[in-house]
Amino acid sequence: SAELCLLPALAALLPPLPGPGGPGPAEVGPAALPAELRAAVRALVGDLDALFTALGLREESFAVGALSRVIAAELASYAPARNRRRTAASKASVVFVDRTLDLAGAVGHHGDNLAEKILSVLPKLPGHKTDVMVNMVELTALQTTDETCSIIAPGCLAQPNDPAAKALWESFVNLKQKEAVMEARRHLVEAASRENLPIKMSMGEVTPEQLSSYIQLFRNNLKALENHCGLLQLVLATVQTLKHPQTSKWDNFLAFERLLLQTIGESEMPSVLNQLLPMIKSYNERTKDDYTCEDFLVLLVYMYSVVGEIRSGKELEAAEEEVKKALVKAICDEPEPSPLLQKIT
Repeated sequence: SAELCLLPALAALLPPLPGPGGPGPAEVGPAALPAELRAAVRALVGDLDALFTALGLREESFAVGALSRVIAAELASYAPARNRRRTAASKASVVFVDRTLDLAGAVGHHGDNLAEKILSVLPKLPGHKTDVMVNMVELTALQTTDETCSIIAPGCLAQPNDPAAKALWESFVNLKQKEAVMEARRHLVEAASRENLPIKMSMGEVTPEQLSSYIQLFRNNLKALENHCGLLQLVLATVQTLKHPQTSKWDNFLAFERLLLQTIGESEMPSVLNQLLPMIKSYNERTKDDYTCEDFLVLLVYMYSVVGEIRSGKELEAAEEEVKKALVKAICDEPEPSPLLQKIT
């Protein structure tokens, strides 16, 4: 979007976590990094220099975190960047922040944002880090209950050639969810009116069913489909996200995170872990509203990120041991472990 540029080629670039035997945060220099990470840092510096050259910028860098300091220093001493800074017309401040310093932000559910939900719940487009698969079966006469129907190519979010879809995506990124969904309806109604489709405009709250019924109007009209294909993909992504079971769980996550923030303020980590324990259920005991193994890993990352310094002791060790046992049992009982669980095991 206009304010956000992603570098998917570097999606795997993460600062090394301080572990036993690893370098401490103070002593991380380029030489202390593993070879693979050094190469990734150089690639990032080259990419950023190319970006700043295209924008005609000379940057002043600030860094928060150990790896960010390394990247800022590398960029400062990179020969092509030095030449560029001598001739560039515009000035910019660049702030580098280690991703591991904001894990609570990455795993939290505080955003009331449609773009975030679409990117979180819909399956990734194969080979892409930043786009999703949108099921297009609804626009065809093919009636199938098969979720993974692969005869019809999936749609996606990137619609560079469709001005209406680009404008709608900007509102998904920048507006609150309720307003963004209303924008989706408005764009659909305008497109249908332009194609003289028999659309009945309704007021009030927008439901996924209502958006679906508007989409159906385009189904047998090939010209209309072709003219508004990008827009329809974004609205279908909205419908599929709003109906997705993970979206209804979003509010459960948010409620638990808020409760956690209150509890952590009042009590110690062991009692918070003991509260979590009965919620860890194996596959056979779970209902659709219960948390899965991945959900717990996300919650644990959130807990340990927001709690800050943890006082270790026998009580904490005992509570952690119980949670570990329950999680291991739940993971072992999964009939079809997800790719993430397979990677972890």
